[in-house]
Amino acid sequence: MKKEKFIYPTKRDEHVNNIFDSFIQKTIFKNKIMLQSGYTPETIQHRENQIKQVASILAPSLRVEKPSNLFIYGLTGTGKTLVIQYVKNQLLRKAKEQKIELIIPYINCKLRKVADTEYRILAELIKKLGGKVPATGLPTDQLYHKLIEIIDTKKQILILVLDEIDQAVGKIGDEFLYNFTRLNTELTKTQISIIGISNDLKFLDNLDPRVKSSLSEEEILFPPYNALQIKDILKERSKEAFKEGILGEGIIEKCAALAVRDHGDARKALDLLRIAGEVVERENKDKITLDYIDKAKEKMESDIVLNSIETQPRQFQLTLFSIIQLIKIYKKEKEERRLFTGDVYDYYLDTCKKTKISSLTQRRVSDIIAEFDMLGIINAKTISNGRYGRTREIRLDLPEELIEKIEKNLINSLGI
Repeated sequence: MKKEKFIYPTKRDEHVNNIFDSFIQKTIFKNKIMLQSGYTPETIQHRENQIKQVASILAPSLRVEKPSNLFIYGLTGTGKTLVIQYVKNQLLRKAKEQKIELIIPYINCKLRKVADTEYRILAELIKKLGGKVPATGLPTDQLYHKLIEIIDTKKQILILVLDEIDQAVGKIGDEFLYNFTRLNTELTKTQISIIGISNDLKFLDNLDPRVKSSLSEEEILFPPYNALQIKDILKERSKEAFKEGILGEGIIEKCAALAVRDHGDARKALDLLRIAGEVVERENKDKITLDYIDKAKEKMESDIVLNSIETQPRQFQLTLFSIIQLIKIYKKEKEERRLFTGDVYDYYLDTCKKTKISSLTQRRVSDIIAEFDMLGIINAKTISNGRYGRTREIRLDLPEELIEKIEKNLINSLGI
């Protein structure tokens, strides 16, 4: 047997090992998972009424009766997914005790690889139910037949949770929702109910009337948390999340105030606290002070922009890539050139040819530019050219280091 050659550690290795040892030996966290968005606590504060409403609507499933379809809406971080996961866990536990056949698959429609086509949503659902389908290749109606074969084997209730349902509808339309709601007419033993969760308060208004009438049999609005409620949530979670004496004075209050400014988003408050703690650990400190909340806020805002761009359709990414490249070209030329919609569209068309992606009309690209302006990624100032119509003067409204990260992500995503 060949003897392995021993590699002596270098000084650089020692530096890396020192970082690892520091993290192993010294941590300010006791149980960081308490601050993470996927965590479902044993008790949920300030959502008692919503929990009761959801439980009452879903309770008929314990008599193997189809519950009403349920639509839940409210702004980000108002506890919608948390409440559904909590009630789901309680319901499945009770069903198991009563020996009742109940399945509650959960699909997050914000994940691009899952919900950017009806085919992929169906494939993900079949996968969660133990079936297998190829990533592409089969007609969609065959997938519906396969789904029916899998679930219609015994008397049972299936409650399908579609989180961020507005994201899927925005990409592929609402026909797939109508198809799901009509499945019960083809089933003989199993019955399906749908829970749709959305951050878009006007989502239902834009649905086809057929879909709206069948999907939203029951609706629950989740109002934003107020500052006192967010403080309660943070205090409860931080007791278990951090070791004693880690939080400086005013930390909870500052996180709550920032979250209330952003429409009562409890998730943002928890993320601020967690990220501040992570930055403190990286800097080898032992207390979270107010300036670390500011650092966490800056990091979160950058991450939100990156995530927003990563989840945009390819046409949006191509448009933004064109803007970034043109601004770089103009800077190299060291000319005070201004960037207009027409310039972006010309570069966009060239990029479409290189990537072999079908191009949109100039009007549609102009609409995409307007959407980036609303997101705060660019600044698009409308300028009148008299009888030649209007155009937009475009500037990037982001820090230089963030632009570099965005450009790298776009190159990877688009395969350029």
